[in-house]
Amino acid sequence: MSTPRATALNAADLVKTYPGGRGAPPVRALDGLTVQAASGSVLALLGRNGAGKSATVKILTTLARPDSGHASVAGIDVLRDPDRARHFIGLIAQKSSSDPLATGRENLVLAGCIQGLSRADAQVRARELLDRFDLGDAADRLVRTYSGGMARKLDVAIGLVHRPQVLFLDEPTTGLDPEARAQLWAEIGRLSKVEHTTVLLTTHYLEEADQLADRVAIIDAGRVVVDGTPDELKRDLRGDSVQVDLAAASQAALPALRRVTGLRDIAADGARLRARADSGAHAVPAVLAALDAAGVAVASVTIARPSLDDVYLRHVGRAFHDQTEEAAA
Repeated sequence: MSTPRATALNAADLVKTYPGGRGAPPVRALDGLTVQAASGSVLALLGRNGAGKSATVKILTTLARPDSGHASVAGIDVLRDPDRARHFIGLIAQKSSSDPLATGRENLVLAGCIQGLSRADAQVRARELLDRFDLGDAADRLVRTYSGGMARKLDVAIGLVHRPQVLFLDEPTTGLDPEARAQLWAEIGRLSKVEHTTVLLTTHYLEEADQLADRVAIIDAGRVVVDGTPDELKRDLRGDSVQVDLAAASQAALPALRRVTGLRDIAADGARLRARADSGAHAVPAVLAALDAAGVAVASVTIARPSLDDVYLRHVGRAFHDQTEEAAA
């Protein structure tokens, strides 16, 4: 029997309100959010823009204070002792933290000195990280000459320069090409499994959370609506997902599906219909017949095992990728 791992990150009943501005009512970014992560694990926070992910990260990394609630990192209360907590935290924000007019090596040495390393130790640590992230050949080039993938790897290296116990990665792979993303995935896995670093990851890529996270917490309206391992969350959705893409949106489509026996969790978003069934293969003929009888033209039908997008749809009421596409529009 394995020994339970210590809690490395704990947020309890966090409430955070921001002014609405120009006479608008206040915005409640966090509404009693509670989440935990075990030491050496990867926790992924999923949610649309504005759900509360960034507010949570800011509080846990001492960049903001909640209106109420408690938060600790590496056993340190971040509200009572933020200066001490910062020594145990690494933060890789969405915006790059490196100086584009300095070299990669200069950035790392400066970060090490800021974190309390001697200059000699900072230089040694910089060499280690440059080699580890395959940046050795570019170590003495200005960062403004780096590709997007190289610059992102340097950001991660800067966050690791002081060997933090807890690393926060806020949308770390946004904008990266598939090769650079895969390299960063491998590094996150190594940090967790080999170095036992606790990682909190916010991401817009469900496959990233599915592959990397030990636990996933879905946030909506400032609260965690469900959390668990990716397998647990998907297993709770028995049966198959049935997705129907229509030739054009139709008001007759949703009522037609509701008349099909054995379908549940039926939802429509424009010309796309989603439902769940114990057996997708058995349900499809009845689905097609019902839509045909209603005069609704079908472009395609897809059957799949439960995914994190299905989990998100069940608990939030809308597919995750639809909300992220809308936010990016």
